[in-house]
Amino acid sequence: MNPIQEYFYRIDEPERSTLLFLRKMILESDPDHITETFSFGLPFFKYKKKMLCYLYYSKKYKRHYISFYHGDGIHYPELIQDGRKKFKILLIDMDKDLPVSFIMNVIDDIKQYI
Repeated sequence: MNPIQEYFYRIDEPERSTLLFLRKMILESDPDHITETFSFGLPFFKYKKKMLCYLYYSKKYKRHYISFYHGDGIHYPELIQDGRKKFKILLIDMDKDLPVSFIMNVIDDIKQYI
């Protein structure tokens, strides 16, 4: 098992399935340009070999999130900056439907900065 697979398989259900679905959606949204790497112990997604976003868990909010690089350049009230300089995060509520179209729209907006 590679480090990315290990990362996801250490997460309990139902969070694991939700994050694996999100991972699949991100990778399939632009398979020619979006790739996945494992950096700093986290799954990172890159667009044309430049940082795009990553998945992580917030101890502060006790929820998983997707963090968007260049988030400082986009303005969505759903995203939290929380003192970060270049990143904004979207907390994932496991009790609600995953906002896939919103996430894909944010990713499309972020691509403009890369």
